[in-house]
Amino acid sequence: VLNQGAGEHPLTFCYQVNGSCPRTVHPLGIRLTIYLACAAGIIITVLGNLFVVFTVSYFKALHTPTNFLLLFLALADMLLGLLVLPLSTIRSVGWRESCWYFGPSFCSCHTCCCVAFCYSSLFHLCFISTDRDIAVTDLLAFPLKFTASVSGICIGLSWILPTAYSGAMFSTGANGEGLEDLSCALNCIRGCQTAVNQNWVLINFLSFFIPTLVMIILYSNIFLGARQQAKKMENTAGQTDAASADTYKSRVAKRERKAAKTPSITVLEFTISWLRYSIDSLIDVFLGFITPYIYGICCWCAYYNSATNPLIYALFYPKFRKAITFIVSGGLFKDSSATMNLFSEQN
Repeated sequence: VLNQGAGEHPLTFCYQVNGSCPRTVHPLGIRLTIYLACAAGIIITVLGNLFVVFTVSYFKALHTPTNFLLLFLALADMLLGLLVLPLSTIRSVGWRESCWYFGPSFCSCHTCCCVAFCYSSLFHLCFISTDRDIAVTDLLAFPLKFTASVSGICIGLSWILPTAYSGAMFSTGANGEGLEDLSCALNCIRGCQTAVNQNWVLINFLSFFIPTLVMIILYSNIFLGARQQAKKMENTAGQTDAASADTYKSRVAKRERKAAKTPSITVLEFTISWLRYSIDSLIDVFLGFITPYIYGICCWCAYYNSATNPLIYALFYPKFRKAITFIVSGGLFKDSSATMNLFSEQN
């Protein structure tokens, strides 16, 4: 702790050497609130996605090309929560408060993993939206178009492309070109902050905006396709007796609402999670990084998308709800539980 002069508050450093990062200690209540919020996000992310990984892997009825996409989406989100978010808690709360004690090499590795897992999750979401679009708009041809090999290619691209992008962005140092002075200020001893120049921020924004636009278009198509199918079914039902038609139309209307509800929630949640982060990144890079605290909050809002993915893409579907009931009731201890029929109930 160094005294800056009479009447001034002491300035605390992470390490008592020249060039160490400064540290401002906030009240205990604020620190506890932040750490509890981060811990809750980590626990939900890891456990929720672990359940999806286990469920799809264990039940043979869920071994389909579509569900394998869900499995690897959950795996990317689980790895984010397990390997990245605990250190991100230290890194995020550490902005002008705490310190990074794991060395510069581990800081670079942590940053690359963070970007790779986030974009892997984003790619999986886009391929899932494509899968759902084909399933709704071209149901008869769906088994022929989206096969296990196609699903494997989508999964491979969802891991290879983000990893290559992350490596190109940080291992070459291209992200900090033109920001050498800022990088020197950020890379003080016991610090882990990464400077990203305008070019890479624009690329990041487009990497968010283009997939989001694709998802909105595809899910809009899903909604329209579900409505068209519902109208066709209503016309078919009109040829039956009135009582049967009313009952049938009621079921069709319910199914249509379900078909539209999940995509709407998906697009809304994804957009809210990532839009704030992307906009704040643009503001910061063009206005001199003026919102460090807001940036940290927006970053965690984007992280929380990985916590809500298992709820939206898995737990909202009847077969996964049945799997939850089966697991909670102790069904895993029964013989041949892995081969049970998760599709026996009509939903």
